[in-house]
Amino acid sequence: MKKALGFLAGLFLLALAARAFQTAWIGWTGGHGDVGFWWTVISCFLGIAGTGAVIGTAIHTRPTDQ
Repeated sequence: MKKALGFLAGLFLLALAARAFQTAWIGWTGGHGDVGFWWTVISCFLGIAGTGAVIGTAIHTRPTDQ
């Protein structure tokens, strides 16, 4: 159950990162460099968090040989 929730949280954060990147792209192409820049920063942070959640879940839910 923990594994599923961890991966689900990571995928949710990666989906938010993708949406933030879309918003940044709209800002850049619309001539609003400040909007594009800050949404790119937010997208990077969300992407790092999502990747960390997925990798952390994969590492910390491995079966142990005890």
